[in-house]
Amino acid sequence: MYANFPFVRQDKTLTYSELTLWPSGTAPAPEFRGEGERLAVLASFEPDALEGDEELVRIARFAAHLCGAPSASVSLVEAERQRFIASEGLEETETPRATSFCATTMLGGDIFEVLDASADQRFRDYALVTGASHLRYYVGAPLISREGASLGALCVTDTQAHPEPLNDVQREGLRVLAEAVMRRIETHREAGRSLAEIQLSAARVQFVLDSVPDIAWSAAPGIAFDYFNARWEKTTGLPRPKNVEDWRGIIHPEDYEATREKFTEAVGKAEPFEDEWRMKQADGSYRYVLSRAVPSTHDPITARWYGTLTDIDDAYRVSQERELLAGELAHRIKNIFSVIIGLISIHSHGDAAHKAFGDMLAENVRALSRAQEFALQMGHHSEENLQDLLGVLMAPYGIPGSNGVSITGDDVPVGRRATTPLALTFHELATNSAKYGALSVADGALSIMVQREAESVKIIWNESGGPQTIVPESTGFGSRLIQMSIRNQLGGEIELDWRAEGLHAEITVPLERLAQ
Repeated sequence: MYANFPFVRQDKTLTYSELTLWPSGTAPAPEFRGEGERLAVLASFEPDALEGDEELVRIARFAAHLCGAPSASVSLVEAERQRFIASEGLEETETPRATSFCATTMLGGDIFEVLDASADQRFRDYALVTGASHLRYYVGAPLISREGASLGALCVTDTQAHPEPLNDVQREGLRVLAEAVMRRIETHREAGRSLAEIQLSAARVQFVLDSVPDIAWSAAPGIAFDYFNARWEKTTGLPRPKNVEDWRGIIHPEDYEATREKFTEAVGKAEPFEDEWRMKQADGSYRYVLSRAVPSTHDPITARWYGTLTDIDDAYRVSQERELLAGELAHRIKNIFSVIIGLISIHSHGDAAHKAFGDMLAENVRALSRAQEFALQMGHHSEENLQDLLGVLMAPYGIPGSNGVSITGDDVPVGRRATTPLALTFHELATNSAKYGALSVADGALSIMVQREAESVKIIWNESGGPQTIVPESTGFGSRLIQMSIRNQLGGEIELDWRAEGLHAEITVPLERLAQ
């Protein structure tokens, strides 16, 4: 009701102090003189929810005391009746609108007072006057919404006629009390509208969560799972787990202990969690999912957890097939290197001078083969940091006993995903240097320094002693490959400075991306 009502302020919820009331002493707005428009505004206050409101009862009680009368009420005038939503000293809860004093009061803009209704030709025949109620005295202050629609009145009544009208202090006090009534019911309306908007927003969020292909969940502190979207039942057909142990029958037996240990560690540190494992499906099969979860705070005791389960089974199997093909490719390339090494050994065998040269050349080819494995990201490598990886990649270009290539600096962990773009980048840089730069001559030198910073690592490539460099006139495939590897795959930056003494390059990569 509140969100669709055209006269309710939509931009934000008003606080008690922000509520702007209809000016006291001003008649209702002309646009709400029509009964349909007036009743629409009245309905927006939800009178049923206001009935018996303690604050309104206290206001009515004080109004009766202020005016020296035994009874008072907050009256709202509906289509066929007036209803007393809060009262003092009255047994009636409603009266017909046709004989309502408040229906007259609300049409004006100020206090309406009747000293003796039995002597007033407008009201002397009303049932309230002639009947058991024996109403004689009436005074009311109109209740007008901030849009300008008349709602009813704050009225004071007595079974005895009053000889004198209210004095100025009493009239002003009654106006103030009427304003207090309006602030109370306006605040109630704003709260109801806010609640309606929150419920609508929650319904929209729920619709989105139930529509996405992922499973979404949340857990209270202590990992008590308290929410799963509709995708859970559609995917698993299983009861919703309540604790970590309940996942034992959902996660593949071969994956459960490892991922449970990893998740428990993340919870203990209140750190983001990510893992891949096989989840049981409604048909009894298992599919790979990417499980992610984040804590609401960094406090393990109070953190709530929010997570998703994303089906990656198809992509996982495609990746396995690609790794198989890449492995076969790497194997074939390695065989080619082996053939080359064999040919070198055959042709250098029997001649001492040729043998020494052949052994050195064969060792370089073996190192180049090792670098190629890194470039194809195959196998499980023992190297765990950037210096080790660079050492393997640059081994083909070092001359035994010389200082042609030096690698210094900090130890920085390297993840498996980062290996490929790094290998491709430095293999390309080294190849270009061996063709045109410092590594193409005997006296050339290359230094690589690794500098770990707060959130990134800087790798400085510096050539010297080689031929004078010339800035390339165009960007070739190798340059595009380097840019793609560093920027697109690692989220880093590379700067190339073609100095006269040799290429100087600075590569900066976020530590987070390097560790993946």
